[in-house]
Amino acid sequence: MTKALKRRYGKSEGGDITPVIFRVWPKSEGGDVIALFPTIPYDRRGYECQSYQHVGQHGGADCAGVIRRTRAAKPEEYAALKRELESPPFEYKLKVYAREARGLREARMKAARES
Repeated sequence: MTKALKRRYGKSEGGDITPVIFRVWPKSEGGDVIALFPTIPYDRRGYECQSYQHVGQHGGADCAGVIRRTRAAKPEEYAALKRELESPPFEYKLKVYAREARGLREARMKAARES
C-alpha cells in the first residue's frame, strides 16, 4: 500500500482501520446484510474482496457485482453485524464507506500483488 493510500485507508493513530461497505441483499435473495472489505483481497489477483455475513461467515465477493445487486444498508440494519465484527475474535476497527471508492479497489489490487 502506498503511503498516500495507507494514510487514507490503512493506518490511524489508534491502530489499523479496516474500510467496510455494508449492503443488504434483496428479500428474494434472503434480505441479509453483507459486509464487504474492499481493501482485503480474497483471490490472488485482487478481483474479489473479503466479505462477511452472519450466515455463511467469511468468503470472497465481487465487490462491484454485489453492490449492483444490493442496496446500501442503513446504520440500524448493519449495527448488529458491525458489533460482531468489532468484537472478539475479529476486533476490527471499522470505517464505514457508502461505496467502493477507486482508492479502496487499488489498495486491494496492490495487496494481492504483494502477497
